[in-house]
Amino acid sequence: MQWRSIVVGLVVLRLSVSWVLWLAFGLGPEISSGFNFHLGFNLHKLDLLFREEKEADPSAGSWSQRVQGHRYDETATTCAEFGEDSTRRSYLNLFDGNKDEYVRRYRSFPDTLRVKMKDMAKEMFYFGYENYMKYAFPEDELNPIDCEGRGPDVMNPSNININDVLGNYSLTLIDTLDTLLVLGNVTEFQRAVKLVIDTVSFDKNSTVQVFEANIRILGSLISAHILLTDSKHPFGEVGFKDYDNELLHLAHDLAVRLLPAFENTSTGIPYARVNLKTGVPQDSINETCTAGAGSLLVEFGILSRLIGDSTFEWVARRAVRALWNLRSNETGLLGNVINIQTGQWVGKQSGLGAGMDSFYEYLLKSYILFGEKEDYQMFKAAYESIQNHLRRGRESCNEGEGDPPLYVNVNMFSGEIMNTWIDSLQAFFPGLQVLNGDIDDAICLHAFYYAIWKRFGALPERYNWQLKAPDVLFYPLRPELVESTYLLYQATKNPFYLHVGMDILQSLEKNAKVRCGYATLHHVVDKSKEDRMESFFLSETCKYLYLLFDEDNPLHKSDNKYIFTTEGHIVPIDKRFREKQWNDLSPCEEGALAETETSNQPPPSNISNCNRIPEERRYALPLKSVYMRQIDHMVGVF
Repeated sequence: MQWRSIVVGLVVLRLSVSWVLWLAFGLGPEISSGFNFHLGFNLHKLDLLFREEKEADPSAGSWSQRVQGHRYDETATTCAEFGEDSTRRSYLNLFDGNKDEYVRRYRSFPDTLRVKMKDMAKEMFYFGYENYMKYAFPEDELNPIDCEGRGPDVMNPSNININDVLGNYSLTLIDTLDTLLVLGNVTEFQRAVKLVIDTVSFDKNSTVQVFEANIRILGSLISAHILLTDSKHPFGEVGFKDYDNELLHLAHDLAVRLLPAFENTSTGIPYARVNLKTGVPQDSINETCTAGAGSLLVEFGILSRLIGDSTFEWVARRAVRALWNLRSNETGLLGNVINIQTGQWVGKQSGLGAGMDSFYEYLLKSYILFGEKEDYQMFKAAYESIQNHLRRGRESCNEGEGDPPLYVNVNMFSGEIMNTWIDSLQAFFPGLQVLNGDIDDAICLHAFYYAIWKRFGALPERYNWQLKAPDVLFYPLRPELVESTYLLYQATKNPFYLHVGMDILQSLEKNAKVRCGYATLHHVVDKSKEDRMESFFLSETCKYLYLLFDEDNPLHKSDNKYIFTTEGHIVPIDKRFREKQWNDLSPCEEGALAETETSNQPPPSNISNCNRIPEERRYALPLKSVYMRQIDHMVGVF
């Protein structure tokens, strides 16, 4: 019997040692006790998570230490360096919600605080809007520091930073129309509409960018017209007796003035700029960006279907097809700048930011609106190429080892990384991924941009992920991060995103507010300012912030579905937009769709995938604390 006692004692001893090791380092058996994590971490995983990497594994897909296959300095590490005691404490904190700082900070958001933030967002909008109307209208923009209006730079026609956008047509007022309805101010909306009808004309000697005039002016006029006349709209009775489709007539007039951009181009890809009186300027260059030429279909398509004239949708769709047919045969990627006469790519960089962003966005949104299978097939193929060639990092956002997913800029033909920066416009992509149902990747990419915001209190126009520093330092109050935050909250209802919105709101109030509005940050580090408040601040940034905190907004309670244009304008998903009063004048170019067919499965009839997040995930952090900590360290938050 003695030997049996010895054996039992040894078994008990081994189990005790295993239990102690499991408590200390997660070295025990692969078991789960209701936690979100598997508890089978080993020392290698601990090293990855809480100590500096000693050696990079080429198979790990690390983008932070290698570019085009070359190693960078070992000091450019993914994770922070801790002592042994710190390692043990940090690891155990992952399983104690009362001690983990991320769980403590983000796990709840009281209703009283939500109402406070909603009111703060409303006050932010009205401070900018009322000062624009007081000091700037009828000019295009407000200079919020000097409390003056701003129009086109007529003394310097080459100043395209200003002149591409400002056309001497009361830009900010037009761009803001539907935001007034979102905030519930029907009286001011009606007054603003009447002001536009009475004072705005497009018969101006202004040379503007086709893309900007389309998304900011044409899109807003169409949206406001639909909301005025649509009996199913969610904002109550907003029409008025004397309205006679004037906004639609203005939209049609503007679109006609943009049409010369599509003439005399051998590819069908439009010129970047037109003069609203005289057409394409004599000195126009033959180069345009992919987003500028390929992001007209939503607004032009709705206009065509409202007035029964196929011209506008046809020219916009022809441009999209032309760009699509010029993609790389090797990678399926497009570049960012093209010659509209030769079809040669001048800019061979393929990414998700400036020059590319809304091209992908409008492939999906055009399908949602119009139901054209062609649009979805192009989007599906483009998204697959993006995942194959632009995405770096670990395979899963919320599991596994290695760097978090990130989308980098690559050569469109080879797929090799071209630089180590990303730009702030790319922060729209998590929102697009939400519409596509790819929630997990959206969560990870959004967390990366949020970490940049936490570090600087703004998003620098370009951020170098290798150097952990901005490459281009200004922030013009862009809405893309807020937009993705709003859409992720709608998809997950996770209070984490209310905290993100609060951080953004408070940062803007602290860093951008000036005497008569909110000013562009010239330098995200020292917070120096430029005297400009772009129209999208009121049209998008304030709108998404308000909607984020307004759970009971009519837009959220409506039985009808809506999407936002790339400028944040509201358009309904309406049966009438899926019906054409004409036959296709130009069928798809031969082979244009055959190559994009990746599956015999039909496209989904409902792109909304908000219910794909498991119920239990709505009560935990959207991204596990260990991965949030990893991203924060990589960005330099701590």
